[in-house]
Amino acid sequence: MTQEKTILVTNDDGIRSYGLIAAANALKDLGKVVIVASSVQKSGVGRSLSLFEPVRVSGVRIKEHEAYAVAGTPSDAVLLAEHAVLKRKPDLLVSGINVGENLSTDSVIPLGP
Repeated sequence: MTQEKTILVTNDDGIRSYGLIAAANALKDLGKVVIVASSVQKSGVGRSLSLFEPVRVSGVRIKEHEAYAVAGTPSDAVLLAEHAVLKRKPDLLVSGINVGENLSTDSVIPLGP
């Protein structure tokens, strides 16, 4: 008996972002979609961690999706998803769909020499 695949959907635009919901809707036929994202827009601090303040997780309902809003950064959201919400690594992690422009240069990873 095979276990249903778990798909974690996150972003840096906040839990109510229409891009996040669109990504979750597009993936729902591939497995169990769980949304875990910052409770508010957090562009520009996506890779930072909350070190000196409490991070809280609240269950929310977004259409038919199981979802959790994190009072912290997008990185906090992914760590909490893995260690507290799902209690394991997801089978697939999808970030986006981003609203607005991606202006960061550190997201480009060179391939090969």
